[in-house]
Order: sequence, then structure tokens, then C-alpha cells
Amino acid sequence: MYAWPFAPQRSVVTSGAALGYWRSLLPVLALLATVTRLPSFARPLWNPDEGFLAVQARILAHGGELYTTVVDRKPPLVPWLYQGAFALAGSESLTSVRVLAVLAQLTTAVLLAALARRRWGDTAGRTAGVLYLLISVGLNPEDAQAAAFEVFMLPCTAAAMWCADRRRWAAAGVAVGCAFLAKQTGGAVLLPVLWLCGPAWGSLLRVGLGAVLPVTAAALLTDPAGFVFWTVTGSGAYASFTGSELHVLARGLANTAILAVACAALLPALLRAWRTTRAQEADLWLWLLASAGAVALGLHFFGHYYLQLIPSLALLATAALRSAPRARRTRATAATACCCALFLTWGLLAPRPELTHAQRLAAAVTARTAPGDRVLLWGMHPETYWLADRAPATRYLTAGLLTNYSGGRDGPQVGERYAMRGAWSTLRRELADRPPRLVVDDSRGKPYAPDRIRPLRLLLAGYEQVAVVDGAVLHVRQR
Repeated sequence: MYAWPFAPQRSVVTSGAALGYWRSLLPVLALLATVTRLPSFARPLWNPDEGFLAVQARILAHGGELYTTVVDRKPPLVPWLYQGAFALAGSESLTSVRVLAVLAQLTTAVLLAALARRRWGDTAGRTAGVLYLLISVGLNPEDAQAAAFEVFMLPCTAAAMWCADRRRWAAAGVAVGCAFLAKQTGGAVLLPVLWLCGPAWGSLLRVGLGAVLPVTAAALLTDPAGFVFWTVTGSGAYASFTGSELHVLARGLANTAILAVACAALLPALLRAWRTTRAQEADLWLWLLASAGAVALGLHFFGHYYLQLIPSLALLATAALRSAPRARRTRATAATACCCALFLTWGLLAPRPELTHAQRLAAAVTARTAPGDRVLLWGMHPETYWLADRAPATRYLTAGLLTNYSGGRDGPQVGERYAMRGAWSTLRRELADRPPRLVVDDSRGKPYAPDRIRPLRLLLAGYEQVAVVDGAVLHVRQR
């Protein structure tokens, strides 16, 4: 068999020793995964992604179809997870999906620990699992604690590397496909998987077929043409940051700095590892670089994108620390734990003004509509639909899909002409068939405000302003 030149060395572990090892380590990782996710249970919602997913899941539960009656630029795996969680535990709260997020983080930590133990021994396995969970909260809490796409993507990426490390190529490909189905950038893990595979055509074919299988199945279970459009071909304008360069650059630098604080005690070891182990651990460095490329893809640099970096960072830090004196390893882990505690405190205590706004707005919507009424929320906070328990009047849950506004973009590429292809004709048809009882203009001076969007001004001509809530204007349809 061809030996790929940079294939890492593996240690041999007996099954009896493995059983005792995991009996002692799994409870520790489970406790740590739970503790690091405790802030996620402290608030009903953390960011608009959770709101979007919650609304999608409710629509799907009532017979809706992805990419037809409700749309997003994301693959279907996480909406399906939300739908399943709501079916089991109800859709009134996100507790069920937050429990799934704990399990996802635990699974990722276990896979990383198993990978590190196979390569470097028992101590390295424990270190990798613990370090991953400690730095997994090292971002703004709305990014680290939300039960959103990246959290459910990471177990798939870790599984892909675990399978590739064991030469299980078909399973590695399936894991890559599942990572893509959680979020498109999860497919970046294919690069280190192919590196481990090497130039063996049979293995490459198994990886490719494995990756294609779940993606093809998901396309067939939804609308194939809609799946391709919404997940691959339809988001070209979204990737541009023309006119928002400084805003996007500042966000990228800020989120990089926040993650650097969480990893501060590990950075010296990582720098040493780059100088000394990049040949031996080439697959892990390639994983990190591919993940960094995925973070940059789309040119938005949202904080939750950075979660994709953490598994490879944890493994590389483990590789760097394994040859360090025990005292140094202990200090690095203790300092990382202290940083973790700071981020957890931030998550428990930080105010969430946008959540308060959404709750007030939802109360106003509930007071002015009946349970069967449809509502059009013109804004970027779809969670208001979920909080108000009112059905959307359209498949487009945010103004972003109709104007290309996203992430604070305030440049020239915002407006009706930059909408997803066919979106406005579809919206007009939906609103003509079933006009919303209430239209909420939650633009609050943003570039997609009605005075800049002619079709919305025409729609509001048939409505009467009845209230203003925290800057959001409520319009009721005239009888």
C-alpha cells in the first residue's frame, strides 16, 4: 500500500484499556460540555439565525416545504433537526435544540479526543477534548451559545477527520457530505480528508461517492432545483462587500481578537508547533487553513463563522503541548479555563437589547392580530414571528433575501434589483393571494427602509399606520 509521506504515526491501544479510558473521560467531557453551554439556556433566543430556524421548523411542521414555501441560503439539515426537536418537545421554547447543541459539542469533543489519543496517547486525548470545550465558548455569546448551523456542523467535520484517520474513506465522505448539509462551508474539511487519502484512486472514489450520497438524498427529499439554487448558485451578490469594506474589516478583526483572547494561553505553543511540526501534522494545519478560508468565504466574518476554526486549533494545541513539561501544560490549560470562565460570565450577564426589542414587537403583533392572521415583518429579525406565534405572509422571512441587505451592509448593492432571482414577483403573487393583516416596518432607518424600496411603498398604500414600537412601525390593512 502506498505510504503518503506525511501520514501521522498512530499509537496502538488495547480494547480493555480503551474501555477504562472512556469510562473515566466521558463523564468529564459531558459535564464540561454542559457547563460551557449553560448560558445558552438563559435566554429564549440568542440571534436571528435561531429565530429563522424556529420559524422554518414551524412552517415545515404545518406542511411547508423547504425551498418552496420557506426559503433560506442554507442546506436543510439544521432546519430538519429543529423540526424533529419541536415534534418531540414542542415549539414554544428552544430548550430541546439547546440540549441537542450540548450533545453536538460533546460529540465533537469525544471525536477529537479519540483522534488525538490514537495519534499521541492517552494524555493527549484528554487534553484535546478538554481544550476544545474550553475554547468553544471563546466568542461573543450570541455567536458561541446559539444553537445554530456551525454548532451542528462541527461534529460532522470532526467525524470526517476521525474516519479519514482510520482509513474509512466512504464513511469520511459521508461525514463531509453531512457537514455540507449543515452549512456549505463544512465541506472545507474535504481538503484534509483528501490529503490523508493520498493519490489512491480507489480511496478517492470512495470519499467522493460517500460525500455525494447524503447531498443527493437531501436534494431529492426537497426540491432539487431549489436546493441547488438556494445552497449553491443563488448567492453571488451576498458574497460581495462593496461599500461595506471598513465595517466588514472591523468585524473580522474584532472577532479574530476575541477568539485570540480565548486561545491566548495556547498561542505560544501553536507558534512553536508551526515551526516544528507542520510537516508531521500537515493534515491538521491544512484543516485549519481550509477552515480559515471557509470563514473568509462570503466576506462577512460573523463571529459564529469562527467556530469552524476551533476543532483544528484544539488538536494543534494538543500536539504542541504534548512535548512540553507537565507544569507548562497545566498552566496553559488552567489559563484557558480562566478565559472560558470569563466568556461564560459574559454570556450570563450581558444584556441583549435586540432580543428585548423583538419581544416588545412580538407582544404588539400578538395584540393586534388573531392567531390565524398572517403577518409581514419587513426587517432582519424573523424571531418576531416565532415569539408572536404568527405565520409569515411570505416564504421570505427577512428583508435580506429581497434586498441583499445583510450583516450591516450599507453600500450600493442593497435594494430591489439585488434581490434573489425572482423574489419580488413571487412576493407580489403571495401577498395578492393572501394579503397580510399586519405589516411591520422594522427597518429603523436601514438601507432597506420603505422609502428606498418602491414595491414596499406601494404595498403600504393600502395599510394604515396604527402604532410605533421601539422605532418599528405597525400598519394594519384597511378593510
